[in-house]
Amino acid sequence: MSGGPAGRGQRKKQPWGNVRPFSIKTKLGALVVVSVLITTGLSVIAVHTKTELRFITVFSMIATLLITQFVAHSLTAPLDDMNAVARSISHGDYTRRVRESRRDELGDLAQTINVMADELEAQDSQRKELVANVSHELRTPIAGLRAVLENIVDGVTRADPETMRTALKQTERLGRLVETLLDLSRLDNGVVPLRRRRFEVWPYLSGVLKEANMVASARASMASGSGSHTRTDVHLHLDVSPPELVAHADLERIHQVVANLIDNAVKHSPPHGRVTVRARQGAEPESLMLEVLDEGPGIPRTEWHRVFERFNRGSVNRPHGPGSDGGTGLGLAIARWAVDLHGGRIGVAESERGCRILITLPGPSSVPS
Repeated sequence: MSGGPAGRGQRKKQPWGNVRPFSIKTKLGALVVVSVLITTGLSVIAVHTKTELRFITVFSMIATLLITQFVAHSLTAPLDDMNAVARSISHGDYTRRVRESRRDELGDLAQTINVMADELEAQDSQRKELVANVSHELRTPIAGLRAVLENIVDGVTRADPETMRTALKQTERLGRLVETLLDLSRLDNGVVPLRRRRFEVWPYLSGVLKEANMVASARASMASGSGSHTRTDVHLHLDVSPPELVAHADLERIHQVVANLIDNAVKHSPPHGRVTVRARQGAEPESLMLEVLDEGPGIPRTEWHRVFERFNRGSVNRPHGPGSDGGTGLGLAIARWAVDLHGGRIGVAESERGCRILITLPGPSSVPS
């Protein structure tokens, strides 16, 4: 989410923000002084030249009106501009801005209006991103649940306890995702709760990969009837060392990280490629180092700093492999969000082939406050 409107929300204060050498009060005072000087000067000229007073009065009034008109125009023109921008904002157009070239109270007001427009534009962009996030995150459990129910209705599978447990698991995950995605509205305030606990890494990641395979098969069966395709030819491999490795984290958030990274890696894998999820002990007790590696084209080094931005799909024109799509550009952004909540780090790392995403999660002794 990044880039445009959100970045403009924090404007640098102008160096003249609190010092107004040309304030409106000063200009009005100068107008009065100039008017008095003109009238006095013309009166003195009239006395020395013996000009009739009525002519001096007329000339004085004309000069004063011209100067007043000039000052009034310099004050009302910015107000007209601000009024036009305010009307645009009220109609939902947050792209217009007021010129900030003045060094008086109107210049400060113009800056304030522009900051307000920046913040409104950023909030509007965040609302749109939230809708996209919801759509992206809910797609997986809905696809899995729909596939299970369709198989039962079509008679492909029986409604035995194992099948219903699978459907129940997807329903529970759907509910947790709804609660999680609602927490996104509190993301900027840093109050999204984490439910950390100690867990065994091998069985947990094994379940995540198994679910990813199940969802891929479900999507394939759903897409076959519509003439589209999805990736089912990519092999998922799990490498955990030592096998009894344990870690301390929020399981639901880590599921978001791994699932989104796997989904992204599968999309960019070559036909019959391999995606590896590797887990190792971190530097601290119960800390964790996760790697997700694929065999795709990789990410150019110049793009490393941008891959976790929202809606960024990289410089690859089309994902590799049959039937893959470009996605929404949200998966890696959601992964970074979940890792940041843990106080961890995520980034692209060096790799001889394909793309390698490295995640480090701190142990319980380094839990951020």
